Amino acid sequence: MATETLELEIVTPDGFALEEQVTEFTAPSVDGEFGVLPGHRPLLAALATGIVSYNQDGKEVRVAVGNGFVEVNQDKAVLLTDHFTTKEDVDPVRVRLELKETDEKLDNWKDEPGTAEHMQLIADELWAAVQLELYGDPPPPIVRTYTFAGAEPERYHLTTDIEKAQAAAEDEEKSREEESN
Repeated sequence: MATETLELEIVTPDGFALEEQVTEFTAPSVDGEFGVLPGHRPLLAALATGIVSYNQDGKEVRVAVGNGFVEVNQDKAVLLTDHFTTKEDVDPVRVRLELKETDEKLDNWKDEPGTAEHMQLIADELWAAVQLELYGDPPPPIVRTYTFAGAEPERYHLTTDIEKAQAAAEDEEKSREEESN
């Protein structure tokens, strides 16, 4: 018989940020939000910046996490992430100021889009927006566009190293299939 709780751990580069027994949780992945109940099948997924919510003693708790990975196995879930915060730790004035500064840098970006510095600014913008969402005062959504010489404007989104690795693996698989045919 499956247990009625599962162990949820969130680990950052600074160590354990959260260790709780929960009845369920939801988390953001690069493919969308997913939920986990006790007895869940083993799972390994790329974690996206967003809100993790979990139920504990009949009460919902929400925290914010950055990019990373999540592994679920035998009623234990481990989220490895670069950022973590609780609602109580969010200073909305400081975060709004950081968001404004980042938005101004992105609005005035003159270099090639997609550089490491550019992608870090987008990641910083997303992290600030998620913190404000957790706090309960989310900023309006922002859709940025950029133009290559002579081309129509294109939308972009934060491409993580995980997404790049997935794309490379898919390309390699296609190459193998073509070689075998």
